[in-house]
Amino acid sequence: MIAIGTHDPDLVVLSILVAAFASYTALDLGARVGVARGLARRVWLVAAAATMGGGIWSMHFVAMLAFKMPFAMSYDVGLTILSLVVAIFVTSGGFYVISRQSASPRRLVLSGIFMGLGIVAMHYTGMAALRSPADLSYDPLFVTLSIVVAIGASTAALWLTFRTTRLWQRLGAAAVMGVAISGMHYTAMRAARFTAHGQFDEAQRQAGLDQTHLALVVAGATFVILAVALIASLSEQNRAEAALRQAWEDLAHVNRVTIMGALTASLAHEVNQPIAATVTNAQACLNWLAGDPPNLEAARASAMSIVEDGTRAAEIISRTRLLFEKGSPRRELVDVNDVIREMIVLLRSEITRHGISVRTELASYLPRLMGDRVQLQQVLMNLIMNSVDAMKDVDETRELAIRSRQEDDGRLMVSVIDTGVGLPSQQAEQIFYAFFTTKPQGTGMGLSISRSIVESHNGRLWASDNAPRGACFHVVLPTVVETRE
Repeated sequence: MIAIGTHDPDLVVLSILVAAFASYTALDLGARVGVARGLARRVWLVAAAATMGGGIWSMHFVAMLAFKMPFAMSYDVGLTILSLVVAIFVTSGGFYVISRQSASPRRLVLSGIFMGLGIVAMHYTGMAALRSPADLSYDPLFVTLSIVVAIGASTAALWLTFRTTRLWQRLGAAAVMGVAISGMHYTAMRAARFTAHGQFDEAQRQAGLDQTHLALVVAGATFVILAVALIASLSEQNRAEAALRQAWEDLAHVNRVTIMGALTASLAHEVNQPIAATVTNAQACLNWLAGDPPNLEAARASAMSIVEDGTRAAEIISRTRLLFEKGSPRRELVDVNDVIREMIVLLRSEITRHGISVRTELASYLPRLMGDRVQLQQVLMNLIMNSVDAMKDVDETRELAIRSRQEDDGRLMVSVIDTGVGLPSQQAEQIFYAFFTTKPQGTGMGLSISRSIVESHNGRLWASDNAPRGACFHVVLPTVVETRE
């Protein structure tokens, strides 16, 4: 007599949730595998394989407990453990092959076949662990179909694991993988036929352990393990992102110091001017006081000039020290026009040395923005120095134009326009890539760092041609900024 089984719908849903959560955790851990190296890579690989393999096994076991028969069923402990080992082993093998950077479509397919057949072996090993007073046989058609579904689900899982980066992609991929993995199990269960000998009463049916409680225990333990793995992955991701931000800040500081080092002579000249003026005014003040009678009004005017010259020298030194400082970003209200004027004063000697004229068109009454003053100074300094470098060997007119205005949407735009050699052909976007440079002595980091600073202020930096000659660099910044972590 063929015994007909039924499925507990609640446990079926629970099994699919287990598969989906395991898939999401495996996707997240797989991302760690893709970027890690050495021992860390092997640790994350083992964690991803154990998570995926253990999750598939847990889904299978919960789904088996969802299957209700009119007689008591039990499971052989040894074969049940073996099915878990098989699931983890084949998953780790598939992950190892596909996570390699040289993984090709052929390797992906072969890994999918290997992992799919392993999952099939896990399922039917788990079925062999089933103990019941009925003979178990299989429908060849549904067995074949379950193998096809397992290979397809495994191939998709491997492909998605190392190619999903955004949250919505991982959530969608986890849902697809969870349904696909569950579909394999229930297809295989459709192939199972139980042939009972005789009749079974209700007492025999309830002789075994309560399947619902056991399923809840297995699912609960699985969710806890997966949650711990996911928390560990998220902690590592936060640590890596913090390290990357720190490295980027260090690189930006090096970039500032490098530029300031190249401007040392110009800065010395810039500071020397107010110092020389201070000495001249001091001598004039002494001469006015030595007169008979002393010209107190002229001496007072000379003394005021001394104060102005000393203040100017102090401001130049203070701005220079700020650019050399290394510290965490500090947000404050910043007047963009003031930043532009400060950079023109700081770089005036370098601009004059190359015979470049400066024209400013700064809009009045611009709203201030919330940002890091030193970082914004660095952006302007990089853009101005790039324009100077682009014009210093040009034989025609050398003009640097700096404009500021407010856009219709309320954002601020600053444009730095030169009449230099212009942008490299077809490479207006590449100049912002790290380490891309057209200068013989360039590092290729200035524009990349500048763009990252602007984007951290929720702004945008891009370049365009300046007809008939030169380049334009445009910076757009919102007047109300929320720091992007």
